[in-house]
Amino acid sequence: MSWQPEVDEIAKRSAWAEEMGGREGVTRQKARGRQTIRERIAALVDPGSFREVGKLAGTGEYADGKPVSVTPSSYVMGLARIDGRDVAIGGEDFTVRGGTGSTARRKGGQGGFVEDLAHEYRIPLVNLIDGAGGSVTSLKRRGYAPMPGTDDFGRSVELLGEVPVVTSVLGTAAGGPAARAMLAHFSMMVRETSQVFAAGPAVVERALGETLTADELGGASVAVDIAGSIDNAYPSEAESFEAIRRFLGYMPQNAWSAPPFVGTDDPVDRRDDRLLSLVPRNRRQAYSMHKLMSIIADEGSTFEIQPTFGRAIITQFARFGGHVAGLIGNNPMHYGGALDADGAQKMTHFIDLCNQFGIPIIYLADVPGFMIGSAAERSGVLRAGVRAVHAGLQASVPCMTVIIRKCYGMAGMAMVNQKGLNLKLAWPSGEWGSLPVEGGVAVAFRREIATAPDPAAREAELEAEFRTYANPFRTAEAFAVEDIIDPRDTRFHLCRQIEAAQERLRTDRGPRPQVGVRP
Repeated sequence: MSWQPEVDEIAKRSAWAEEMGGREGVTRQKARGRQTIRERIAALVDPGSFREVGKLAGTGEYADGKPVSVTPSSYVMGLARIDGRDVAIGGEDFTVRGGTGSTARRKGGQGGFVEDLAHEYRIPLVNLIDGAGGSVTSLKRRGYAPMPGTDDFGRSVELLGEVPVVTSVLGTAAGGPAARAMLAHFSMMVRETSQVFAAGPAVVERALGETLTADELGGASVAVDIAGSIDNAYPSEAESFEAIRRFLGYMPQNAWSAPPFVGTDDPVDRRDDRLLSLVPRNRRQAYSMHKLMSIIADEGSTFEIQPTFGRAIITQFARFGGHVAGLIGNNPMHYGGALDADGAQKMTHFIDLCNQFGIPIIYLADVPGFMIGSAAERSGVLRAGVRAVHAGLQASVPCMTVIIRKCYGMAGMAMVNQKGLNLKLAWPSGEWGSLPVEGGVAVAFRREIATAPDPAAREAELEAEFRTYANPFRTAEAFAVEDIIDPRDTRFHLCRQIEAAQERLRTDRGPRPQVGVRP
């Protein structure tokens, strides 16, 4: 006696699953410039490392009690490795019912087995999204309309405090899959071939009379560049997969472990003369904060999050002496570095991300203040800016600030973490205060300037007087800034501080719940 017949049936059912939605469905998927879910997983993970779970799930067709075929579940998932590290991975199979709700309820979608896998094993979760969520046809299949929340996001939310969660929108995402794309630490999409929205063009036209293409409604130019709903966009699926690998390379396996250390040949005491002249003496002239970041970090180690959204702020991961750090810098090439609502929103998310996974934060300050004007006020800049301050003050990881040039007002508070050690280093080009001398003098001495025989000369006189008090060396004398440093020594100072902070980071692990309500 042998179980060979049943083993043969396993092989047959496995082969049916690998046919996915059939030749026609696979051909249509390829015609859209998109890979199938199994091809995507194979392209992303280490070769041969994917171990599928639930491959036999689906809807069987029988004749005389024997299986004739099985339409597989619209969700594929399992365990894999990326750069040798275990991950839970899953994604919709668009060739089966357009990736809409899996017939095996626990297998796919929010709250499914793949999320439980990431939670129980404390390993990162990778979601490859290509599906439109629910379908009206499910009403007929079920025979009733389910209450919203039947498949909830409880586990999805829980995971955000436990393990790195990455989502890549690789096709059209609406409904539940679109919401799941937001429930991630890092999200991305592919330009021209993927879209994400609450409801698709047909629903929008029926409800509002707007006629839009899928790209006009939720392509990368909307979801990434304008709304910031999705973090990054890439020209191809292959480049998005490389971004997933890079992002996970900065992340620990979970909130209880340390980010990976990567050895470097780049000396921690490397000095670069370009830093001496990077900041112009003309205070109105811009310079590249991106260039500054790339010079001080380990060579080739920077990775930017949300490069096309909230461009007044730059958020990057980088390494210093092999250790991971989060860089937050004002961008003088955009609004002169003034903090706007989009930049503050981006900054808040990045602070929370670094704090949750034990990654120290380095602020590179050059901020003249909040963005001003009617458009800024209508965008809610004050509330968004104070949220960023709130997030910074809740962060428990080591934080340090390098004041490159300007650091003024409440926006300056967002760049100087006054909790903990509150380490502040300044370049000789640094200047700070409640507000710049020029604007402050014009307000405080308005009448005196207006009644002077030569108002312009009197204003210049007062500015020169008060600028002597704003001299950064006077602040250093009072130890109100810890050090003013040669810009060429910035890398060494940061590498040394981050190395010394590793013991604190090593002994301070676990989820960091948010306390209170953000403003």
